[in-house]
Amino acid sequence: MRPSFPGSAARVLYDFDVPQLRAWRPPLHGVAEVLHARFDEHAYPMHAHDTWAVLLVDSGAVRYDLDRHSRGAFGDLVTVLPPRVPHNGTSARPGGFRKRVLYLEADQLPAGLIGASVDAPAIADRALHAAISRVHRLIRDPGDAPLAESLLVLALDRLRVRLGAPEPPRPPGRAAAHALRDLLEDNVVAGLPLPVAAATLHFDAAHLVRSFRGEFGMSPHQYLISRRVDLARHLILTGRPLRQVAADAGFHDQPHLNRHFKRILGVTPGHFADLAPPGTRHDTDRRPRL
Repeated sequence: MRPSFPGSAARVLYDFDVPQLRAWRPPLHGVAEVLHARFDEHAYPMHAHDTWAVLLVDSGAVRYDLDRHSRGAFGDLVTVLPPRVPHNGTSARPGGFRKRVLYLEADQLPAGLIGASVDAPAIADRALHAAISRVHRLIRDPGDAPLAESLLVLALDRLRVRLGAPEPPRPPGRAAAHALRDLLEDNVVAGLPLPVAAATLHFDAAHLVRSFRGEFGMSPHQYLISRRVDLARHLILTGRPLRQVAADAGFHDQPHLNRHFKRILGVTPGHFADLAPPGTRHDTDRRPRL
């Protein structure tokens, strides 16, 4: 059983002294653990998890036994191992292997898909592989967790279909998109986890993300970040310190503010403050325009 640390969702669970393995619990709904590892010689014995394991092999190849059948994981394959089904794992060639794994809580995929994942655990889908790989990159930065959450929701929706689940009916998206935008406007600074938004609006989370993209040409997270940058512009012109601006506008920290501010406006927050005409920085009624 994996150790846990209540109250510290993003805390490292275990981090060995060697650089080959790192595991942590990210601030993502439904993700119990993330594992990044490189093994030169280690071979996993037969074992089982209480989670779904979504595996990417970045170099080398893994040979494993699942339900008395020999399987392989390599290249652009997305490998899905179901909960409570024993499997092992070893390098299929000299030189070892490097892998990344998302361990998903059991309720993140329907139990009815366990049989399908036992029969065909390897999925050849480059778009799905790219989406899951990007989730891995984003969850290294806590400030990007909301974007990672949106991408993971879409990836899991695609994964369900690839495992044989029927595609859910798609209700009209415009109403969902505008309802989500209004909800985000009420939570610009505090933020809003996607599962909470879905429960509040009574829409499927993946449908919300797709509808929002289709209606506004950007993800809900991108919209929220753009609104926080807009708020930060106003706060900067009140003369507040940039560290306080970052916190008051809802950013994870000042570097997070700097990165998104420059991406959207082309200048850093400090440069933006310097460009304000003399005598205007403390006028709290003045709002910068696009």
